[in-house]
Amino acid sequence: MTEQAEQPFLYVVVCAAGIAAGVSKLISAAQERDWQVGVIATPVAMGGFFDVAAVEGQTGRPVRSAWRTPADPRPFPPPDAVVVAPATFNTVNKWAAGIADTLALGTLCEAAGTGLPIAVLPCVADALAAHPAYQDSLARLRGMGVRFGAAHTGEARPDGGRPEFAWERALDLL
Repeated sequence: MTEQAEQPFLYVVVCAAGIAAGVSKLISAAQERDWQVGVIATPVAMGGFFDVAAVEGQTGRPVRSAWRTPADPRPFPPPDAVVVAPATFNTVNKWAAGIADTLALGTLCEAAGTGLPIAVLPCVADALAAHPAYQDSLARLRGMGVRFGAAHTGEARPDGGRPEFAWERALDLL
């Protein structure tokens, strides 16, 4: 086996939140911990929420957001773990309900059914996080073994600064 084949493979699912622009920090941290990385993005996230070309250069693989046909080769090996960062209100709720209407959601639903380690860093505003459906979704996903980091609201601190998104926390949760 080659050295590259022996490295574990991490799927990073990126959702459409402003903080997604920093996903390269997570990729770098994962690569420093000897993970190979493949990125799957929600279709909305592909619309300018992060630099797709830079991520493809960093991972050496295409960013995926659409289903492949059965004749197309698999661009990523099977994952050893999955990180969802940032995870939005919409993605968390659809995933918990078993809705697989995008590649990102289908991947998450499938991963949850395999028992793979899954770490989630939510990026959800306080008002949305208080919604009963979201709280039910968190409980359901936790019951499935999904590990959650502290929610990031992106709200300004009293001093006007914004808190950093804890990208590396996702790797610690695995």
